[in-house]
Amino acid sequence: MKFDKSLLRTVLFAVGVVAFIIGVYQTILFNDLAANYSIFMVSTLCWMPLLYWRQQERVAAKVAEQKAKLANQARAKTTAKSTRKRR
Repeated sequence: MKFDKSLLRTVLFAVGVVAFIIGVYQTILFNDLAANYSIFMVSTLCWMPLLYWRQQERVAAKVAEQKAKLANQARAKTTAKSTRKRR
């Protein structure tokens, strides 16, 4: 069975949102932020990998875009030479 990273992302996001909502509710209900610090930390720990993976995807996309641009430039240079008639 192959590991599904999108499922992990969905679960982490859902747990993070639920923990944040529970933390806000408990803070409003008991008027004590310090008592609910651990709940907010669970939410933060669920979101941190998501932010890191999103940043890594952006970097990979930029690198792929630059490689594609360089490949297109190299291809344009080689095709211009090959279409020229030789005498």
